[in-house]
Amino acid sequence: MSLPVTDTAVKPGGTPRHVDTLIIGSGFAGLGAAIKLVQEGKRDFVVLERGGEVGGTWRDNTYPGAACDVPSHLYSYSFALNPNWTRSFSKQPEIQNYISSVARKYNVLDKHVFNCDVQEARWNEVNARWEVQTSQGAFTAKIVISAVGALCEPSLPDIKGIDGFEGEIFHSARWNHDADLTGKRIAVIGTGASAIQIVPQLAAKAGRLDVYQRTAPWVLPRADREYTTLEKLAFKYVPGFQKLSRTGIYWMRETQVVGLAKAPIFMKPLQFAAERHLRMQIKDRDLRKKVTPNFQIGCKRMLISNNYYPALTQPNVDLVTDGIAEVTANCIVDRNGATREVDAIVVATGFHVTDSPTFAGIIGKDGRSAAEVFEASGQQGYKGSAIANFPNMFFLVGPNTGLGHTSMVFMIESQLNYVIDAINTIERNGIGTIEVRQDAQDVYNKDLQDKLAQSVWNNGGCASWYLDKHGNNTTLWPGFTFQFRNATKKFDLAAYRSVATRDLPGITGDEIAAEIERGSALVVGTADDDDEKVVAQ
Repeated sequence: MSLPVTDTAVKPGGTPRHVDTLIIGSGFAGLGAAIKLVQEGKRDFVVLERGGEVGGTWRDNTYPGAACDVPSHLYSYSFALNPNWTRSFSKQPEIQNYISSVARKYNVLDKHVFNCDVQEARWNEVNARWEVQTSQGAFTAKIVISAVGALCEPSLPDIKGIDGFEGEIFHSARWNHDADLTGKRIAVIGTGASAIQIVPQLAAKAGRLDVYQRTAPWVLPRADREYTTLEKLAFKYVPGFQKLSRTGIYWMRETQVVGLAKAPIFMKPLQFAAERHLRMQIKDRDLRKKVTPNFQIGCKRMLISNNYYPALTQPNVDLVTDGIAEVTANCIVDRNGATREVDAIVVATGFHVTDSPTFAGIIGKDGRSAAEVFEASGQQGYKGSAIANFPNMFFLVGPNTGLGHTSMVFMIESQLNYVIDAINTIERNGIGTIEVRQDAQDVYNKDLQDKLAQSVWNNGGCASWYLDKHGNNTTLWPGFTFQFRNATKKFDLAAYRSVATRDLPGITGDEIAAEIERGSALVVGTADDDDEKVVAQ
């Protein structure tokens, strides 16, 4: 059920509302930021969420079979463990219910503006603040935290004639639950993480199902099961039992980093398991050949499923590997000229990750958008949390924070440590503007790419959405997650240029007085000072 828009909204045409901190998005990242701000005693913030409730990707992806491929006990906040998980790998409704319950528990829903689409965030250099235009009016903020996530903007295929298709057509992340697909001729375009969950569900109800595969994925067994009553009671009532289970899962997952990021030769056991899984589930040699990947496991996202391969063997399912030439009003034509009539098309082609449309609406201090900056030099940041040219802005799930083996919630919490410490540093030192130094960002990214050069993602023989158009892996973290946790434990002011509030030309005396009222220190220096001096009040 959608939550109502709160009274924090500003009606179009009204005076912009100013807040100290503005958060964009309320999935795991944005909601976590709101909770941490409250825990730090900060109440002057607002969360702008384009949907009708919290949840992000878990609110949006309601397709049949939607579930997580990270074990349940690891896929939660460390400060809000969930003893009520019903199975080892949770399904979408259970995860969404968890996120909603956490928002209620920590009492941050009154800080949200729902159904609020952020159209543009532009840095005002004179006033040293962000001017944010939304579908519900204007806001200004000293600090903006972008928490829009990497898997929020559906990627649609560029196929000739697809706009003229007259049947049902929708992306997996925008599932049309009003469409009755029972007995219909259905086409699924894509064989990624969403598709392998959708295909078995549609195979059970479709008159005919055509699965269009461009690249065969590696699929591992899904070790999913319901928890026993005894286990559920232990998670809830035995002190430390759930935390111990979570810790064991975490370290088991971390062992994969050796093969993924350090020495791809150690991926051989996983590839052997995937090959065995394929042989056991598909006996037909021709079909088995079609679904056997031609690259090393781990190069693309590893998938887990126990029912995808069996679904492909059903008599009403056909795997099409000839590519799509065009779509007509009621048919799909492959590149060999074969025509297949279809009543509905499900587009499961993933998301804009390295080229998200949201980047075009974030305008930095030199007038360039994040999209323009990334177009020129690639998607680069500093510790996944800051980007040169964008003062007083922090990013959650930013460049090179993605993972191929474990829970993104761990990375998000690591970034929250960094960002909250940054905000505390800004307040404590009376800083008006802060921006990561370009040289610090460049050194950081060179080190990242050097490490990624030996990874399976760069050497596994595939092309993936992990890589940008420059050929750089700007998506994944090239090491153990505890290394990222250590790197983001404390905010490193030395990597940034900052200007004291009192030195900003557009700041009034009242605003400086407000800084002093909070007991802040004042940073004496300018953006050109290498060594700033901090003078206590």
